[in-house]
Amino acid sequence: MADAARRLTALAEEVLGAPLPLRIRAWDRSEYGPPGTPVLVIRRRRALRRLLWKPGELGLARAWVAGDIDVEGDLYEALDLLAGSLWERGEGTPRSGLAALLAAVRDPRLRAAGGELVRLAGPGLPPRPPREEARRTSGPLHTLRRDKQSISHHYDVGNTFYERVLGPSMVYSCAYWGTDEDGATTLEEAQRAKLDLVCRKLALEPGQRLLDVGCGWGSMVLHAAREYGVSAVGITLSEEQAAYARKRIAEAGLTERIEIRVQDYREISDGPFDAISSIGMAEHVGSARYAEYAADVHALLKPGGRLLNHQIARRPLKDEEAYEVDEFIDRYVFPDGELAPVGRTVAQLEEAGFEVRDVESLREHYALTLRQWVANLQQHWAEAVELTSPGRARVWRLYMAASALSFERNRIGVNQVLAVRTPESGAAGMPLRARDWR
Repeated sequence: MADAARRLTALAEEVLGAPLPLRIRAWDRSEYGPPGTPVLVIRRRRALRRLLWKPGELGLARAWVAGDIDVEGDLYEALDLLAGSLWERGEGTPRSGLAALLAAVRDPRLRAAGGELVRLAGPGLPPRPPREEARRTSGPLHTLRRDKQSISHHYDVGNTFYERVLGPSMVYSCAYWGTDEDGATTLEEAQRAKLDLVCRKLALEPGQRLLDVGCGWGSMVLHAAREYGVSAVGITLSEEQAAYARKRIAEAGLTERIEIRVQDYREISDGPFDAISSIGMAEHVGSARYAEYAADVHALLKPGGRLLNHQIARRPLKDEEAYEVDEFIDRYVFPDGELAPVGRTVAQLEEAGFEVRDVESLREHYALTLRQWVANLQQHWAEAVELTSPGRARVWRLYMAASALSFERNRIGVNQVLAVRTPESGAAGMPLRARDWR
């Protein structure tokens, strides 16, 4: 009798301590669970062996990337239902939605039910990890060499793939959405609005020199040079990004005013700059190096110069020592990436000598942006798979969908912190009225 779905549902409910909110379809074609909900499809028994040999988030992540498990129906609804039930049972720690979703497999009750899981999984050695998984490296975190390897894993997967996901703007950070009145209603318009917001906060003027730390495919430096008349230096650790950015700059006729370097922020020796933008880069710095990062960008600014630090933040923990990096994110998305509470980011910038003048949360904006990227990926799914691999496309789909929900549910946020290297005279050059940037 085909009853794997019923047995798996019983196991899941034993761990959750509550009814499973999804229907399960197993490899033996059996189905069990509430009708009218998304279906968790377990295509192969190998998925269970992955969980047995690597209990926790990583085992399930490997099963997803390999295609051993899938969701039939609305992925957002499936993730939200599962994450919601986990939060109700006390798993609602300030983690990403994906981490909350997968945290239950660490429950001791699962180990107690291990015998049944072994019988369902069947015999076999541990399956090999999908090839999309980042190799684990030894040694200290966030050295120049290790950071370059981590950045390459995430960004050097093909510029055409990113074109399909991000759209023509090629901006890989949250857009700045508006209404019909101000025109920021499409992804391209909202990304342009975000770039312009950064330029206005920095009060850029013709003839100034801008440094863009983590310049990506060059969108920020292009906008700043074209619209505000600055000269700009953009740095990235990705060879593919740099080549793409240089091509765009040449096509725009701006090679005289924009330089793209494959360079770490710790290697810059030709400061100071009038302004510095750091958009979606500081998440890669790591807690052990953040004080160094803050001190370095402070030293690279002229007195009176402004820094715009745009950075994802997590919710604070009662015990910050208990913070753990999500295994799925670490192995498949951003190796060695770390998130910090916004309060800690502000404190470290101040400790480096900055005067923090404004903090703006764009949390809801990132949720909207991610949903647009997921829609782009799904629209170009066959091409995305061909450009990278089925596993890589599945990584991005799960990562972006789960992240969208995390922003929507206030499990993570994103903030623009405007800081000034205020001179000893105290003349910060800021307007008296808040949010009047000039």
